[in-house]
Amino acid sequence: MSAHRATLRGRSAAVGLYGTVQVLLGGHESIDMTNASGDKWVAGDAYEAYMGRWSRPLARAFVEWLHPKPAAHWLEVGCGTGALASAICDLCEPASVVACDPSEPFIEHARKNLSDGRASFVVAGAEALPRRDGGFDAVVSGLVLNFLPDPGEALASVRERLRPGGTVASYVWDYAEGMEFLRFFWEEAVASDPRAAAHDEGRRFPLCRTPALASLFRAIGLAQVETAPLEIPTDFVTFEDYWTPFLRGTGPAPSYVAALDPPSRELLRERLRRRLHAGSDGRIQLRARAWAVRGVSN
Repeated sequence: MSAHRATLRGRSAAVGLYGTVQVLLGGHESIDMTNASGDKWVAGDAYEAYMGRWSRPLARAFVEWLHPKPAAHWLEVGCGTGALASAICDLCEPASVVACDPSEPFIEHARKNLSDGRASFVVAGAEALPRRDGGFDAVVSGLVLNFLPDPGEALASVRERLRPGGTVASYVWDYAEGMEFLRFFWEEAVASDPRAAAHDEGRRFPLCRTPALASLFRAIGLAQVETAPLEIPTDFVTFEDYWTPFLRGTGPAPSYVAALDPPSRELLRERLRRRLHAGSDGRIQLRARAWAVRGVSN
């Protein structure tokens, strides 16, 4: 990921060193959010197999929590493969949805999979977000804030795109405690290779916790800030359904797996196979939690 500030490059085709993010909390405390190198977000189909299939039911849960009014004009920041834009079109009766992401392959995937005249997709990062005369009614992002070099600056830019009284809302996976399939992965990875801890999203991303999320939204001057948990099932039909997406190189855990030598990769696979408890039909039934946050522009 590029270290340029105030850009959405966590999922761009160019992958370099991560930046260091200072997140302002209550008072003057800050969190040093140093991201590890090596995450790759370059293939829409690989992302769908790894996280996109869970992003879609989560996006619908988020939209239902928002209870938006119909005929609103939406801006989505960091749309990825289009999960949230699709949920907005299905559930919200929007007047328009402008969805942007810096990854051209992700935008191409989203355009191919969402044919709705109300939705448009734009290749753009947080340094050049689309604008609308009179502002947007709602600006949202899904599973993005953790990967921004400077989420505070990005959200300040987001707020500038709102109409007065408009809503900013976002959600992030609870990497620290709530995503069972990733928690099991990293616990076994660290047990076999302590260096894997540097890549664990639960350690790297303080914004996966509600106090940091709420403080971030208040720090940019939003009012009526509130948070809520969103939980979905993550069921795998077989162990291979669980393991194969980790081999496709898109995302932090798959990027870590891709860097392993074959014996280490096989060791991790076997540790996970023993750790996960399949039912009599071979299914592995897990849960995943995210945290949602919203605020209103004065």
